Amino acid sequence: MPQLTLESEQRPMDSTRSKPAPWQQRYADKITTAKKAVSGIRHGCRVFIGSGAAEPLSLVEALSAREDITDTEIVHIMTLGTAPYTEARLGERFRHNAFFIGPNVRQAIAEGRADYTPIFLSEIAAQFRSGRAVIDVALIEVSPPDEHGYCSYGVSTDVVKPAAETAEMVIAEVNEQMPRTLGDCFIHVNDLDLLVPSDRPILEARQGEPDEISRRIARYIANLVEDGATLQLGIGTIPDAVLHYLTEFKNLGIHTEMFSDGIIPLVERGIVNNSEKTIHRGKIIASFVLGSRRLYDFIDNNPMIEFRPTEYVNDPFIIAQNDKMISINSAIEVDLTGQVCADSLGTMFYSGIGGQVDFVRGAARSRGGKPIIALPSTAADGTISRIVPYLKQGAGVVTSRGDVHYIVTEYGSAYLHGKTIRERAMALIQIADPKFRPWLLAEAKARHMVYADQIEMRFKTPEYPEVLERWIELKDDAKVFLRPLKLTDEAMLRDMFYKLSPDSIRYRFFRMIKAMPHEKLQAFLKVDYDADMAIVVLTDSAEDTSEMIGIAHYSKDARTNFADAAFLVRDDYQGKGIGTYLMNALVEAARERGIAGFTADVLVDNAGMLRIFHKCGYSVQSRMEDGEYHLTIAFDKKGKRRKPAPTAKRDEAAPDS
Repeated sequence: MPQLTLESEQRPMDSTRSKPAPWQQRYADKITTAKKAVSGIRHGCRVFIGSGAAEPLSLVEALSAREDITDTEIVHIMTLGTAPYTEARLGERFRHNAFFIGPNVRQAIAEGRADYTPIFLSEIAAQFRSGRAVIDVALIEVSPPDEHGYCSYGVSTDVVKPAAETAEMVIAEVNEQMPRTLGDCFIHVNDLDLLVPSDRPILEARQGEPDEISRRIARYIANLVEDGATLQLGIGTIPDAVLHYLTEFKNLGIHTEMFSDGIIPLVERGIVNNSEKTIHRGKIIASFVLGSRRLYDFIDNNPMIEFRPTEYVNDPFIIAQNDKMISINSAIEVDLTGQVCADSLGTMFYSGIGGQVDFVRGAARSRGGKPIIALPSTAADGTISRIVPYLKQGAGVVTSRGDVHYIVTEYGSAYLHGKTIRERAMALIQIADPKFRPWLLAEAKARHMVYADQIEMRFKTPEYPEVLERWIELKDDAKVFLRPLKLTDEAMLRDMFYKLSPDSIRYRFFRMIKAMPHEKLQAFLKVDYDADMAIVVLTDSAEDTSEMIGIAHYSKDARTNFADAAFLVRDDYQGKGIGTYLMNALVEAARERGIAGFTADVLVDNAGMLRIFHKCGYSVQSRMEDGEYHLTIAFDKKGKRRKPAPTAKRDEAAPDS
């Protein structure tokens, strides 16, 4: 980067005249100290301060030290500095107005010594440009100018650019350590009124290692990602944990309000290459970064990364142009109807709207997009549920129940968009902490949100066996998703039943059944993942588009320690190997839980199901009675399993059940 010293021999010379280029002369004339630079700020001015890690520390310290000023309004989104202007002793001099609440100003706002303006991040620039929020003075931090006189906004372009472009006066702290970032993120020396040289380290926001809960949430989020997706990631342990689970993906892209250090390994390994982005192909698009010096060095003069103001990056219409746009945002609590509180703890304002709604709406309108809200299921060391019957008094709704799509906790994901209140409540209860599920179901029943006879939740709910989840490949090379049954699968199970042929129904139930109402479905959904286990096969892992195409169930007889097993595969998916996969998964689950073997009743003309049992790898004893085979399959006590017989060619055309 160019140095701030303005020795004549270091100035580029005009090719025809031996004197400094015009912008350099003006640059030299504008240089001053921080104290002198802020001395012209008058009583009653509105002063904008640069964002995040680009807070101009020297200018902020000089302004806060002034004792001859009163009634000065300070505006900004989150900053990383100490915010001395919010101290109680300076109340007559300064009043802060936060467009997003950071930790350094939260207490002042809670005590009424500072203000909060709830607003979408994409719309802050319009406040400046329209004159509804006139900026008298903008205090910003920039990189040294290049040979053409342009300074980069560096680590924060966000709302800094529109603030600087509309302010009456712009005072810039020109920092030798500020990276020169590329994109729509430059301001010319001619547009700066005063310059304060600086060589202070850029503020850093280092992230700790994700904890186990964050990693579990991240695994569920990663299940919703696909090759070629474009991601929006925030800062925090959950986004960082998600990045750890993306190492097997290909051609991911980034269009995000901000990012941190976690993205660097994915770029270096070629996983994030932006090659399939719909707009800005080959480029990471962002408006600011928060991280370590390593991150700041990574973005310095990096042509892969373009910084643009949030009025562009966060514009839902721009975001939606990215196909497979996946947004990942956080929440404080979610009620059973799907309302998301993300900016307040009851009546206490905690953060802000930020860019959550911008990206939720943008991703929702993207072709193949998925807006995701992620949060731990509990707070306060597990004593408070974040999935709640209703939001706390005074809590603000950031993402409405009409906007919400995916909610993810460490217990799974719930898809809510287009679902009834009953379906939403059941889906959210399923991903709440198990110890709070009975309470949540009771509250839902009291408010008539779910069936009055809905299966009661156990106070000691077995842990969902995530280890059984997997993608499987069928004989026609299609990939489908196998996982344990969930209480929220009622609608999918019902739909599957009505797509079955009469023969498939007879094979499974030994008689013809014409209807499968809620009352009957509950018997299938009542599993404890131990004595009762059910495993399903879905067309996709994403619940918004998935259909159920197969199910296997066992129920243990406590007297014999054998479990009765039954299978059902949708007709249009029979003969593709689903029955074999279900058998293997059911055996795996049963053996893990100490079950001695299976029993089963199969009609004599159900040749497909008989083959599934006989090629399971264990000895099968059978006897026929009244047109039924009664099968007994004992698992080897030593854990050995004979090699399953190879699939005969004729099996490909035979039904699995």
